[in-house]
Amino acid sequence: MYTVRFREDARVAGKKGREENRKAWEAWLQQLAQHRSRALEMGGPERVTRLMHERGKLDARQRIERLFDPGTFVELGQLVGTLDDIPGDAYVCGLGRIHGRPALAGAEDFSLLGGSIGVGGTSKRHRIAELALQERVPLVTMLEGAGHRLTNTGHARAPHDLLALADLSGHVPMVCLVLGAAAGHSALAAPLSDFVIMSEAGCMFSGGPPLVKAATGEEVTKEELGGPRVCAEIAGTAHNVAPDDGAAIEMAREYLAYFPLNSGHSPPRRENPDMEPRLVEEMLEIVPPNDRKPYDVHEVIACIADEGRFFEVQPRYGRSLVTGLAHVGGRAVGFVANNPAQLAGAIDSAAAIKATDFLEVVDAFGHPVVFLTDNPGVLAGSRAEREGILKWGGKMFQAERRLRAPKINVLMRKGFGFGLVNMAATPFDRQTFTYALPSVNLAAMPARSGGESAGLDESSQRQVEEAQRAGPYPLANRLGVDAIIDPREIRNAVLSALVLAEGRDR
Repeated sequence: MYTVRFREDARVAGKKGREENRKAWEAWLQQLAQHRSRALEMGGPERVTRLMHERGKLDARQRIERLFDPGTFVELGQLVGTLDDIPGDAYVCGLGRIHGRPALAGAEDFSLLGGSIGVGGTSKRHRIAELALQERVPLVTMLEGAGHRLTNTGHARAPHDLLALADLSGHVPMVCLVLGAAAGHSALAAPLSDFVIMSEAGCMFSGGPPLVKAATGEEVTKEELGGPRVCAEIAGTAHNVAPDDGAAIEMAREYLAYFPLNSGHSPPRRENPDMEPRLVEEMLEIVPPNDRKPYDVHEVIACIADEGRFFEVQPRYGRSLVTGLAHVGGRAVGFVANNPAQLAGAIDSAAAIKATDFLEVVDAFGHPVVFLTDNPGVLAGSRAEREGILKWGGKMFQAERRLRAPKINVLMRKGFGFGLVNMAATPFDRQTFTYALPSVNLAAMPARSGGESAGLDESSQRQVEEAQRAGPYPLANRLGVDAIIDPREIRNAVLSALVLAEGRDR
């Protein structure tokens, strides 16, 4: 009845009435098109070219478009700042797809007021973080901005993005890209994110060089204050470094491919030609049985990983320990591995901090973790103590102990004291499986230094050293390890443990 009446009314209105309606929309649509067009200009063609493109950088909109799958970006808050003629209020954000899956992202627009944060920009930053938590999808933030705008006298009682970012932690993956100078509030998105990538042009600091000089009198360049070397190698505030914007964005996409949409899902699988068991003959050439000879554990990880592909996280920091992601049998897996090529694999404070950070992230998203143990303990010495090795070693152990996902341990050659404990290498630590190579040497401390410290006589010292050289067989005899394996079986052993753990997928 309603449909019939509607059709009759439409006929009464006739062609003339419809044309009048269409014409009446023209002014409204023209105004909307003008506002949209202005928003797309950002700081204007001249400033975008001079400040971004001529410096080899992508502008904010190009960065967002490059992050998302082609044609999937839908903007949010495009007309914020329209009435003040600050297009987007110097912040471009919205939703799209990454590898076919939904995600949210925002990028500071340096071509407008130095990418500074205004009232509208604050609202947009909070909005996308709020949506990420509500809809449980990943969030990517791209930084190049001067922090809060000095013309803002205050936001009164209003939410800001740091609250939402803190709430997001452990629920959805968060990636931050530092693609230029990021100062003050702008830079704070980085330490609240799971994974921070810097381009070679990136810098971040709580206050820039002018502020530092005014506050302390120190004269320092932005690179000396917070460039890639400082952040990625010394402070550890950035995880990875990429040569330019495009490479950083591609790295973010690759990282997210190892993660589920949120903590309620299992990590994604990746079908590939190298998912089946196979012996790894090259292990006999890579790893010397003599635990005093170094080797690069990256080569071991490549033997275990499908197609030898490994995404390392934080390669320039805490180098005696390697962390990262790979697929094994198609399943996304985390790796925590001592690297005897650096400090003989000893765990220093930087390595412990790095491991703690990594373990907390993968724990939140259900990745099984493979531990490759080969260390002489935590680093000893006055410098190590001043750097807090006991504190950070303890934090690493807490993170390892609290892992809810499967833990697989391979005792490679040596493990002593607290270093052994930190690598999930002691029984009753909820391991799915613990393996040992035949030449492994485990003890509370190395026989030589331990004997000297204890003041053992020559006969007792010899007995201790012989016991340590006996290998893992006394341990296996008491089921201290689940199996002793041929080094060539290492990949197959990890695959077997992952098969056992399949029932724990979320």
